[in-house]
Amino acid sequence: MTALTALPALPALPGTAIPFTAGDGRPLRLRRLGKADEAPKGPVLLVHGAGVRSSIFQAPVPENLVQRLVAEGWDVWLEDWRASIDLPPCDWTLDQAALYDHPQAVRKVVEVTGRDRIKAIIHCQGSTSFTMSALAGLVPQVDTIVTNAVSLCPVIPAFSRFKLAFTLPLIHQFMDGLDPQWGEYAPDWKAKLIRAVAVSTHFESENAVSKLVSFTYGSGHPALWRHENLNAATLDWLRHEFARVPLTFFEQIRACVRAGHLVSVDGHPELPSNFAAGPLRTGARWTFLAGELNRCFLPSSQVRAHAHFESRQPGRHHLHLFPSYSHLDIFMGQRASTDVFPVILSALAAPN
Repeated sequence: MTALTALPALPALPGTAIPFTAGDGRPLRLRRLGKADEAPKGPVLLVHGAGVRSSIFQAPVPENLVQRLVAEGWDVWLEDWRASIDLPPCDWTLDQAALYDHPQAVRKVVEVTGRDRIKAIIHCQGSTSFTMSALAGLVPQVDTIVTNAVSLCPVIPAFSRFKLAFTLPLIHQFMDGLDPQWGEYAPDWKAKLIRAVAVSTHFESENAVSKLVSFTYGSGHPALWRHENLNAATLDWLRHEFARVPLTFFEQIRACVRAGHLVSVDGHPELPSNFAAGPLRTGARWTFLAGELNRCFLPSSQVRAHAHFESRQPGRHHLHLFPSYSHLDIFMGQRASTDVFPVILSALAAPN
């Protein structure tokens, strides 16, 4: 297994680190932000995507999502699940996160706070894996879920489908993961080759790490944000927020894309093989978010997921599309506090 590239040291993050153990024994971590006695609205769990870490919700903008939630009286918890680059690397699958990580994180929040109901904001592969947990009935304590970019029905651009079908098997012959930190330092000829391909095919005026991010995760230039939505400090900060992602994840998402919905791959009896079949095994009210310019997962991913949920529980769930946004800039865009955060806060505050 490829070792995780060393990342530059970052300033100490605020909050309290609370370790917990996944269902298969893997050490994981929660971070609690703010003060419990100043959070009358209760706990909300934030779940990051693949190949990043929980600090992805704390971009250097005048007001990031964590700051806004704390200011509004929420007890904010950030989950570092097995995909986090702050934890020892492993070749994970969505099944493992759905079965072992998220249910234990939710239980830990409930145990520490004494609340029997919590809310969750889930993003990208934190969203797909948490959706699997919810639809398998493994997180009944969560009564409100705000999901960004993709959840039940992953839909990707045509070129991304091509990469999954043809480029992924080729890469897997000589490496087991991709690491955007190769934009800072490529340790061997294989990493140097990937870096050269990424840099030579991405002409956007960003750093090499960002170009490798777009090469790894989508079809856009860039793939995960609109350049005009991010300030200079955020673009520089992002150089340190991406690292290794295993190819085991891409193999599973390829199967999900082909099926048109989430599928399990590890054969655990606790997880359905087809997450789009049968009744919803979650009592949560869902709000689906998507940037209309997303080139990682197309906005139709969330449109289809919302339609699926609405077909089973008409009028209960909501969909919001943001015309000038892409993937991660939903959370870290310099105008997100005005354009996006009110929608998230409204979803969290709505009665169940």
